Amino acid sequence: MKITLSHGAGGAQTQKLIGEFLKLIKNRQVEGGIGLDDLDDCGTIPYQGGQIVFTTDGHTVDPLFFPGGDIGRLSVAGTVNDLTMMGSKAVALSLALVIEEGLEAEILERVFQSINSTCQEAGVAIIAGDTKVVERGAVDKLIITTAGVGLTERVVRDNGVQPGDKIIISGDIGNHGVALLSQREGYDFQTTLESDVAPLNKMLEPVWQLRVHAAKDPTRGGIAMVLNEMAEKSGVNIILAEEKIPLHPEVKGACEMLGLDPFTLANEGKVVMAVHPEDAEEVLKILQQHPYGKKAVICGEALVVEEKKSPKVLVQTDFGKRVVRPPLGEIVPRIC
Repeated sequence: MKITLSHGAGGAQTQKLIGEFLKLIKNRQVEGGIGLDDLDDCGTIPYQGGQIVFTTDGHTVDPLFFPGGDIGRLSVAGTVNDLTMMGSKAVALSLALVIEEGLEAEILERVFQSINSTCQEAGVAIIAGDTKVVERGAVDKLIITTAGVGLTERVVRDNGVQPGDKIIISGDIGNHGVALLSQREGYDFQTTLESDVAPLNKMLEPVWQLRVHAAKDPTRGGIAMVLNEMAEKSGVNIILAEEKIPLHPEVKGACEMLGLDPFTLANEGKVVMAVHPEDAEEVLKILQQHPYGKKAVICGEALVVEEKKSPKVLVQTDFGKRVVRPPLGEIVPRIC
């Protein structure tokens, strides 16, 4: 088998590839913690009655600067959001750069200014780092790898969805994927659409006191991938109301023009949550009070899976129900 771009798309082929190589790693978990077998956003290490939450993430995006963000903001926000989805307080990050020979120093300065401002917004520190420079053509300009540490007393898992839970999405889906696609390919959407890339930790801090049973940020593979992961791991069906899914008109138009499914497009500043029905309105209110959650909606619920049936994600449309499957191939390459 040869590795293709579709293996890095975050969909079904990515999961299959990961599964094959995980077989080669024998030590995949610290006793009492969460490890690679769980394939959650982070791993954990038990510590003094709580959990240290740890994650790592690589970032290779084309172009480096795009409407609404850049690789620097993306690297910090993406790592902070992974830590946050586990219910933890993001504390510190490390930063490793692989730089192509010939990259202009001014570009690197702009990236670091963005890293700094995003860290200040999120309230996290960069406490370690590494730098490598490789020959011209060995990488495409710049790759950033981050690692992050957070702390929590209660870990939120993506396998915790319960029948009756309400599904909440914090705003318009697909903005990041379409913003990068339009910039990269030069499509004339006549739009000022920007990526949603943003750290969500400050917005989500108050909701962890309520009964949030599961949370994930729908990056590669979009909400289609995230919801299928949550449904399968939790053993529930998830049904969405199509008319309630928040979708920017310009994303809808671009998807219709290019034949794309907005459910599979990447986001970098959204959260999908499963919340106890009695707490859903309160969580929604909290999200809507924050600039990054103004368009948050309750758009679905979790249901019991019928006997001898497999968990699945459904969307109710004007023409009936359709199954939402994980994306198989590459939708938009190198978006995070």
